[in-house]
Parts: sequence; C-alpha cells; structure tokens
Amino acid sequence: MITELSTEARQIYSQICQDNTKLGDLRKIAKEIKKDHTLGMELWGTGNFMCRQLAILLFDKKLLTQELLDILLGDMEEHPFNERTQLSDWLMANQLSRDKKTIALMENWEDSPSILQRRIFWYYQARLRWTGQTPPPNTSRLLEAIDEKIQEEDPEVQWAMNFTAAWIGIFDHSYRARCIAMGEKFGLYRDEKVSRGCTPNYLPEFIRIEVGKRK
Repeated sequence: MITELSTEARQIYSQICQDNTKLGDLRKIAKEIKKDHTLGMELWGTGNFMCRQLAILLFDKKLLTQELLDILLGDMEEHPFNERTQLSDWLMANQLSRDKKTIALMENWEDSPSILQRRIFWYYQARLRWTGQTPPPNTSRLLEAIDEKIQEEDPEVQWAMNFTAAWIGIFDHSYRARCIAMGEKFGLYRDEKVSRGCTPNYLPEFIRIEVGKRK
C-alpha cells in the first residue's frame, strides 16, 4: 500500500505522480539519487507507471537475475499495451543492454514463454544495428526466424521483429532486397496511418525513407 512507503519513497511518489511529469524529470531525479535498488523496488511495488519508470533507472543491474526479471516483466503485463511496451523497452535500454550478464539473459529470450521477454530479444537485436554497434553474426538466422514466426506472433513481438528486419535492411545492403520482399509478402502495417514526419512501420517504406536519409 502507498501508506506503507518509506518517507523518501512517499515524497517521490507525490512528486512524480502528476500529469505533467516527463521522462526528463525522472532522469533528473535518478541522477540525484543514483543507484538505489531498494528504493527502486519500493517504487516498483506501487504499481504506478511513472514510479516504475523511475524504479528502472534506480535498479542495480548486478541484482537483475532471471528470477527477478521474470517478476518485473510479469508485473509489466498488468499495464495497458502502450505502458507495458514502454516499460519493457525502457528496461532494455537503461539496464539490460549495459551489462554482459543481462545481455546474455536477453540473448536467450527468443523463445521465452514471456511475450515481453521475446519482444526485448528482438528489440535488442534491432537496437544493436540502429545504434551502430557491431551485431553478432546472426543476421541470416534472424531473418529466417522472422520469416517463419512473425505472422503468428503477438503484436508486441511482431512489431519488434518487423523493426529488426527494417534496421537489417537499412544497414546491411546485402539483405536489403530480402527485407523489402518480406515486407511486401506479409503486408504488415501497409495501411497504417502515420503522422507527418514519422517513419511508417511498413518495411518497404521504412527502409526506403531511412536509407534516403543516409545518402
């Protein structure tokens, strides 16, 4: 219960549970506190979306075991679609991708029974490529898996698989035609409406636009 929070956690809760709180505000608070896994777990226990985003920034990555991650990601599944995907992506970017131990855990989540763990697996593979890191030599196998599984996957995972194929096609010319053909074959997001200036998720258009930006 909120009434059972420590004084520090209660103060933070009242500070960030406002409609105008932004991610930048959470980063500022986290920078002041630095690492505090106990406080992070306390804030996580509130179930509040903003508190959980801050909690992720406070966690000690050395304490993020598979068992704890199973619990955290299970908790995320209780949130609405947009919140749970944001929480899982935030966890990957701010914690899991920054330590060899948690990277190794992510790399084993391709066939996890957890939807969010599978999403993280694919989103991490995409992130390696779009951030310019040297990806592992698994591109061909990833595309085979996408070709085989994407149509049957849950929406959260499907998006991340599509995103991975997009960034493979953008940065690896030898696979570009294959990625475009996959997009045409499956037709995912073909009819999706996007705001002006936003990149569509439909693979052929996504790849065309992002490649054009880099010429």
